[in-house]
Amino acid sequence: MFAFFEKLIDPFAPHDESMPPRKLVPFILRYAKPVWRQVLWLMLIGLIVSLIEVALQQGIGRLVDALNGTNPSRVFADHLLIIIGGAIVLVGLRPFASFLHDAFVGQAFTAGLTNRIRWQNHRYVQRQSVNFFANDFAGRIASRIVQTGPAVRETVVKCVDAFWFVGIYSVSATVICFSIDYRLAIPMIFWNIGFVSVLRYFVPKIGACSVNVSHMRSLLTGRVVDGYTNIQTVKLFASPEREDNYVREALVRHTGYLKAEMRLISLLNLSINLLNGVMIFATGTLAIWFWSNAQISVGTVAIACGLTLRVSNMSSWIMWEAINIFDNLGQIQEGMETISKPNELIDRSGAIELAAPRGEIRFEHVRFHYGKKGGVIDDLSLIIRPGEKVGLVGRSGAGKSTIVNLLLRFYDVERGRVLIDGQNIADVTQHSLRQRIGLVTQDTSLLHRSITENIRYGQPEATMERVKAAARQAHAHEFIQTLTDPYGNVGYEAQVGERGVKLSGGQRQRIAIARVLLKDAPILVLDEATSALDSEVEAAIQESLYALMKGKTVIAIAHRLSTIAAMDRLIVMDQGEIVEMGTHDELLRRDGLYAGLWRRQSGGFLDLEAAE
Repeated sequence: MFAFFEKLIDPFAPHDESMPPRKLVPFILRYAKPVWRQVLWLMLIGLIVSLIEVALQQGIGRLVDALNGTNPSRVFADHLLIIIGGAIVLVGLRPFASFLHDAFVGQAFTAGLTNRIRWQNHRYVQRQSVNFFANDFAGRIASRIVQTGPAVRETVVKCVDAFWFVGIYSVSATVICFSIDYRLAIPMIFWNIGFVSVLRYFVPKIGACSVNVSHMRSLLTGRVVDGYTNIQTVKLFASPEREDNYVREALVRHTGYLKAEMRLISLLNLSINLLNGVMIFATGTLAIWFWSNAQISVGTVAIACGLTLRVSNMSSWIMWEAINIFDNLGQIQEGMETISKPNELIDRSGAIELAAPRGEIRFEHVRFHYGKKGGVIDDLSLIIRPGEKVGLVGRSGAGKSTIVNLLLRFYDVERGRVLIDGQNIADVTQHSLRQRIGLVTQDTSLLHRSITENIRYGQPEATMERVKAAARQAHAHEFIQTLTDPYGNVGYEAQVGERGVKLSGGQRQRIAIARVLLKDAPILVLDEATSALDSEVEAAIQESLYALMKGKTVIAIAHRLSTIAAMDRLIVMDQGEIVEMGTHDELLRRDGLYAGLWRRQSGGFLDLEAAE
């Protein structure tokens, strides 16, 4: 039975993959429109439930009148139909209608719609550029994606569940009072006007405060996560107090906004309670007055007072629901700041798969300055022949890593073209481009998953035998077999911790090299690929890398020039320009920038500007 409701909203159904709207209402409608049928069903169930509640009050009134005018010994004989009708409503219709309501809200909307929104937003954000993630906290991005799902769901569901239900009930109650005696409806009419007015005054103000609270909560979370993520740095510099102050400042601001919101909520609650007290007193006094003048029955007094008390109780519920809706709207607006951003790097219409059988790389008059006026690369042209092994050398900021970033299309060039086998990388899909390039960097981060999953990341279908072969080639197999984790996993199934924190720098780099070995892409980029290894292990892995390089186009950046001296060609860069080019011996004979860097290193000095 539950499976029927659970299948009503599929979290992974095909969806619009364009940028989510940047305005609040269109953003919510983007996720509400596909489930409009389920929303209509929820409205119908809400209508039924509210009418049943009103009917119960009428039934109680009739029962009171019946009891008032009937001999106690004849109650069941004379009013059996009323009793049976009450039993059907209380034991049958009311529980079943409540079950339908709960099943729709719980199984369909809470489980289905929430995760559909999260899934769609995750898919969009994950395809953002590297620059997008570099400009924000990873924890804040994830938090906003996760919190936006329930916030949109609650806004949609509560608007139907609360306002629709209470609206139907209060209108029905007013109509019933009016049908009994129009004077009985007067207090409830004025109450409706006062209730709406109070909500219109307070709720937007509370909503504005809620947005501020949500912003500060996100800032607070980001600062806490930032400190925990970099806990080693915090410990190294003995700076827990500095981090405490950093978090405290955000917590103080969050507390201030929260206090302002709570003041408004308290005033709203006071106003609603005053309105409720006036309505209950006025309706009860009028009903008793009319009864004392024999204008209405005691059952009618019970109906009027019962409806009034029920509406009064609902008013507190609707007040909090209205506050929650505005709180959710604040969270949605905050989430939109992250989610509803245009993707800086998208595949062009009609983009094709990259074919790279040869691996020739061309940079043609490339200009790129990371969005600034200048200072990185201007009019750079470079040809790397198929199967050629090239080393990039230069001072810090010379542009070496920028060349790698442009080749991988982490950024689009501002002018010029980057081509692989004659194909402009801007005209091919990003997925196919990066599938053809293997990359090992000096900043090796691993996924918080098993060793096997990390090595197999570039080749998900690879067999375990191939995974272990790649690990052996990267000289990682021996230490992998000794690994354990707190969950009882050992060896290749052991979890590596967040960003691979449980492994040493050298171990992480060997895992990364194994991953690239298994990927076996035609183009290989080594950016300080062995920087975290000791000399003995580095020498052994260099042999494996040389074997891997056969038949591949290679771009290598290395701090120790001796590790790239044997490359087919060395390209020396300075201030975004190619200033020297040739083999190791040729560059030494020219006695230029490269020769100076080489002399410093071979003389036993560590040139801090030799590589990025």
